[in-house]
Amino acid sequence: MAINDKNMKNTHQGLQSIQNDWNSIAESYDKFVTPTGNWALPIEALHHAGLKPGMNFLDVASGSGALSLPAARQGARVLAIDISPVMIEHLQKRAAEEGLSDLEVRLMDGHALELEDNTFDISGSQFGVMLFSDLKQGLREMVRVTKPGGRVLMVAYGPPLEVEFLGIFIQAMKSVIPGFIGLPSDPPPLPFQAADPDVLRKRMEEVGLKDVQIHKSSEKLEFNSGIEMWNWVVHSNPIPAMLVRDLTDEQASEIQHILDQQIHLIAGDKLPAIISASVHIGIGIK
Repeated sequence: MAINDKNMKNTHQGLQSIQNDWNSIAESYDKFVTPTGNWALPIEALHHAGLKPGMNFLDVASGSGALSLPAARQGARVLAIDISPVMIEHLQKRAAEEGLSDLEVRLMDGHALELEDNTFDISGSQFGVMLFSDLKQGLREMVRVTKPGGRVLMVAYGPPLEVEFLGIFIQAMKSVIPGFIGLPSDPPPLPFQAADPDVLRKRMEEVGLKDVQIHKSSEKLEFNSGIEMWNWVVHSNPIPAMLVRDLTDEQASEIQHILDQQIHLIAGDKLPAIISASVHIGIGIK
């Protein structure tokens, strides 16, 4: 086997593994995560990007449509791409239910977009490309398919210490699992590889974007119980799913009980508890 053939095979196997990981949680993602969508954040992000009716908008690693749906509702012509056919199926169904005829979905790898150069007025990703193993390549592809003078939009989590649900969840796990030390910091897990705004700006500038602006925002999540938080965190992406897969039923139940105590402590007498997460909205011009 030639070296190039071997590399291609390894790449294919890696992509297949990623696709399988997302397919495995897609149903539960749609059940537990999608309904909690905070539309204020994507609307804010699209405002910063300058989205206008009639624009061509690309949503990379679209998931269930956190950016695609509000962009289509605002009158943009939207193409949503994702590596998971199950995710795409759910988004397509949701778009049809809302009558969003200008929202098209396609199965595609964000590392290698099967799209022409200079096609979209805005290319964006919310909590998607930030998870790519090759973040720079994902950004580079977004730039390639964006028109000259168009904008690239990246929405990513801020530092882990400013993501409240993560701190609560990790602390609950530490209380139950002997020896559990939390998430690594060097290198950080993929969801936080661009958590530093200077790093996010640098990555966007490295792929040729100009006038990069980083806007600090937050995501507000509402939880009525510990099991709600458990389901949201565990099914939000494959990383926490892998984090808890070896827990016993007793350990999982104990963690959920601790989460429930924290939810009620935060909420007091007024459920739901409002949990915030630091978010950075990056905008660059091609």
